Amino acid sequence: MDTTVVDVTNSARDDGSLNHGSLNRGRPNHGRQDKGQLNNKNGLRQPELVISESLRFAYDTFLTNKVRFLLTALGMMIGTASLVLVVTIGLTGKQYILDQIQGIGANLIYASYSGGGQRITAVALDELTVDDLTAVREQVPSVVAASPFVTLNDRISVGNGKEQDILILGVFPEYRQVRNLLLLAGRFFDTEDSQGRSKVGVITEKLAVKLFQTPDSAVGQVIKLNGLPFTVIGVFKERVETFGQSEVEDNTMAIPYSVSRFFLPSNAVRQIYFTVASPDEVTTATAQIKRVLQSRHRPESVYNVENLTPLVNLAERTANILTVVLLLIAAVVLLVSGIGIMNIMLATVSARIREIGIRKAVGATKREIRFQFLSEAILISLIGGVLGIIIGLAIPYSVRFLTAYRIPISGLSAIIAIAVCSLVGILFGTVPAIRASQLDPVESLRYE
Repeated sequence: MDTTVVDVTNSARDDGSLNHGSLNRGRPNHGRQDKGQLNNKNGLRQPELVISESLRFAYDTFLTNKVRFLLTALGMMIGTASLVLVVTIGLTGKQYILDQIQGIGANLIYASYSGGGQRITAVALDELTVDDLTAVREQVPSVVAASPFVTLNDRISVGNGKEQDILILGVFPEYRQVRNLLLLAGRFFDTEDSQGRSKVGVITEKLAVKLFQTPDSAVGQVIKLNGLPFTVIGVFKERVETFGQSEVEDNTMAIPYSVSRFFLPSNAVRQIYFTVASPDEVTTATAQIKRVLQSRHRPESVYNVENLTPLVNLAERTANILTVVLLLIAAVVLLVSGIGIMNIMLATVSARIREIGIRKAVGATKREIRFQFLSEAILISLIGGVLGIIIGLAIPYSVRFLTAYRIPISGLSAIIAIAVCSLVGILFGTVPAIRASQLDPVESLRYE
């Protein structure tokens, strides 16, 4: 018996892949019951899977073949980093789109007159007025700001005998809040200016540069509208570029609505903007505003009351679809990495056939062999996954630290990445582990 043990030990030394500790751990002990062993009714040894021992053995194997295992884990690291970055890119894109939409107007609702419906007799237009705005403010408590706007057109002198077409907007002081405008110089006209019918106005940045070179130099200048002098008290621009799709054009000047009434034939307004306190109240407030407007006018009159919710939903769906597509690409990378792990583990099994035979000869069971190689595959996968998560999170954190842009970071993506890495290790490590556990110990010991 002693001679046999010595021969096996020497064989293990020549192979270079098994040490005395592993042999001792696999050698059965007679006359006592150690941890990991149970006696059945017949008094025979019944081995129990020792997870800590298998993990320790997998770690020792990793240290013995660090370069090979690290190169194998490289693919998993790239795939996991891609997964984390894809989620970050998707969240960043969604946030950017939503910020652009919200830049048009925070929680914006807009109402306009669409037509008078079908009537046999001709009747006057049933357009919106400032009285409708007042009624909505009184009956819809979620509305925190509102402003109508009317449009006028005029030509102003730009010097050297040239003239420029200009769009004039008659609005309330709350127009700045409703449309989320960015003030570049000076101030916006206030309630006092509106009630006093002051001949003041604010102009767009592009018009200020065209007429007065800089926004700051435009403040205090005088522009004549319909022969009346208006003092420029501020310069503004839209927070988000709308490319001419909104009521604000490049050459636009906003004046108090009370002053614009001097140039209008009626008290009708083109459109009314409303802002509610919370995004959750937009849908409800839209329906309430429509009911109030409809109740104040003829039954056949049609009014469009809309909000930006459909646009927000479309943006979210687009961002989600883009994220899913990128995740599928990252999944392909992880699949390729898993195949690489399986190939390396199969090669490892072939290189360690004699070791497997020795372990079986000293008492290792199929389940222990299977778990040993499976734990090695999971270890490779997790090492690559953890490194990939670190890289995937380090990039957005670096952007947040070095720039003013706040990139959204999802901790859930890191948790999912760890779970995916473990799953890949289990799936692609099962085949090599089963193959190792099914090797015949006698044939394995004869293997050269």
